[in-house]
Amino acid sequence: MNFTQNDKIEQIKDETLVVGVDIGKENNYARALDNRGRELKKHIKFANTREGFRAFDKWVSEVSLANDKTDVIIMNPENKTDKTVKIS
Repeated sequence: MNFTQNDKIEQIKDETLVVGVDIGKENNYARALDNRGRELKKHIKFANTREGFRAFDKWVSEVSLANDKTDVIIMNPENKTDKTVKIS
C-alpha cells in the first residue's frame, strides 16, 4: 500500500504497535515501539528464513498482547519504496 505522510500518521493510535524491521541478507532485526516512539521491548534478531519469520511473528504477537495493542504496523524505515503494511 502507498500512503501519504498524513495517511501514515493518522493510522498510528494509542492501540497501535509500530514495528520497524531492518531486512538483511542472512539476518533481520526488528524493534517494537508505541505511538509516541517509546521502545516497548528490546530488539529481536531473526534469520531470513521461514523459521526466522515464524519467530518474528510470535515475537510481534507477544509484544502486542503484553502491551494491549490491537493494531500492528510493520515498516522498513530504510526501504526506498516507502511501503507500509498494516495488520489489524
